[in-house]
Amino acid sequence: MTIAIECAIPQEHAHLAAALAHHETVSVGGQRFDRGDLDGREVVLALAGIGKVNTAMATALLIERFGAKTVVFSGVAGGLDPGLSIGDVVIAEETLQHDAGVLEDHGLTTYQAGHVPFFNPTERFGYPVAAPLIGRVRGALEGFALPPLSRAAGGLGRPPVIAYGRILSGDQYIHGEAVRERLNRELGGLAVEMESGALAQACEALGAEWLVVRALSDLAGRDSRIDFTAFVNEVAASSASILRRILPVL
Repeated sequence: MTIAIECAIPQEHAHLAAALAHHETVSVGGQRFDRGDLDGREVVLALAGIGKVNTAMATALLIERFGAKTVVFSGVAGGLDPGLSIGDVVIAEETLQHDAGVLEDHGLTTYQAGHVPFFNPTERFGYPVAAPLIGRVRGALEGFALPPLSRAAGGLGRPPVIAYGRILSGDQYIHGEAVRERLNRELGGLAVEMESGALAQACEALGAEWLVVRALSDLAGRDSRIDFTAFVNEVAASSASILRRILPVL
């Protein structure tokens, strides 16, 4: 069974592309797809691009054209939980599009993407990962430890934490302390990025399982642009390492 892996940016993609054996590269809709063997599993690796539209398009192609039954996003994110640090990893138990909802004079009230409360209301709020899949992932990572980040990348001398919870997505790069604190407080997000909400929505519509693995390249605050540039390469390697660890149970 083909496993699909998505990345948004070259820094995320490079760690996995370098490990592919017997691979071929094709371009569809301006997106790059590498089909090959990763640690004994047949995979298709997509360099989807940034944002929800690119992600939805790549996900649909991976499922419909390449026959993927499971789609995994491997990459980096901004941290929202004050208990997490750069280099820690968040694995989604659910994802939510924080920029979808009702926009009024006082601000945005987040609501389920694709719905409006007075037009097509829903009780749903976000997209959960399939419980059996999360259970297998937890089992595969039990006792597993990533190496500490280097001092140059802000390492604290301890293995990165692997946390499970809600990841927020939106077509906005978060770069402010007040926004970071609000997203964590009001929506319970551990991390924020720009893709996985669309991944989950597309996978559910097309009948595929999905998973998101994100290493924290920054803390989504006032220094996020500086931190992202400094740490993205090293922390992206962590998410790739975890993906390779859990590949046998996907």
